[in-house]
Amino acid sequence: MSEIKQNQPVLSVRDLTVTFQTNDGPVSAVSNMSFDVAAGETVGVVGESGSGKSQTFLAIMGLLAQNGEATGSAILHTKGKSHELVGMSINDLNRLRGSSMSMIFQDPMTSLNPYLKIRTQMIEVLTFHQGMDKKSAEQRALELLERVRIPEAKARLNQYPHELSGGMRQRVMIAMALLCEPALLIADEPTTALDVTVQAQVLHLLSDLKRDFNTAIVLITHDLGVVAGVCDRVQVMYGGRLAEIAPVDNIFYQPQHPYTRGLLHSTPIIGVRGDKGNHGLLATIDGQPPNLQHLPEGCAFAPRCAHVMDQCTVTPPALSAVDSEHQRACYAPLFDNTATQGDSV
Repeated sequence: MSEIKQNQPVLSVRDLTVTFQTNDGPVSAVSNMSFDVAAGETVGVVGESGSGKSQTFLAIMGLLAQNGEATGSAILHTKGKSHELVGMSINDLNRLRGSSMSMIFQDPMTSLNPYLKIRTQMIEVLTFHQGMDKKSAEQRALELLERVRIPEAKARLNQYPHELSGGMRQRVMIAMALLCEPALLIADEPTTALDVTVQAQVLHLLSDLKRDFNTAIVLITHDLGVVAGVCDRVQVMYGGRLAEIAPVDNIFYQPQHPYTRGLLHSTPIIGVRGDKGNHGLLATIDGQPPNLQHLPEGCAFAPRCAHVMDQCTVTPPALSAVDSEHQRACYAPLFDNTATQGDSV
């Protein structure tokens, strides 16, 4: 288990930038991202498709496509050592991936080998990273399958991925990610393909694992309900940049970026009428997400923002403190949310 104490950073990211070279020119997927993730906390990462959520953490894991390049710094602190992940060799990354940091993807069928039994795939992780013999590795694999509440876990070891339900495959992926008790667990839309009952079970499981293993968890999602249920802090991304970072309650009750406010107002809430009491119709954010090949000179949200000022179209706003735990990248005056809290959450 990680020796890092709670609230100490497990991941420290500074000025991370991700660029893809295409036939039509460079695409700026992520621009100057800086943040920390502490042991024992769950950080939610939200934003529209194409906002840079997944590419940020694929870059950290060293899993970018061949035409992608990451610059800046992403340091993993684990077991008394610090590892610079940006620019690390594939061999060194392979030693860390699965042992000190793991990633769970949306569709486990794209991550599990359909030709190998669950037993073989789980044992391989432990023999490679921990040097275990097969008997000890199988016992550890069984313990983890039972830990993620897979029924008849011993029998599941002898099955192929296609013989399991979607929920059980996702639990197998979580068990595999936790075999070596990594300090950092990145979950990219881990519940999107699951029905709501199984989704709730998986999210409850992640919360238990954070408590039991003191794991730092990053949860990438479009679902604000998921964020409200399991996250401690939230990072809101737009156009490849951080728009707002705050504790989860601040995001829902005191949002201070126009984009965050737009996301909240466009989310259906049972028992709450739509914007301005319009019989349940949801508010929308006018316009379209930015073209990452041709980002505006100033704030990427400026063309869609009702609070835009001249300065917004000239220079992208840097993150600035709202209070000791809350930051936003916006030039507009702070918002008074007291009159609209009921509509925002």
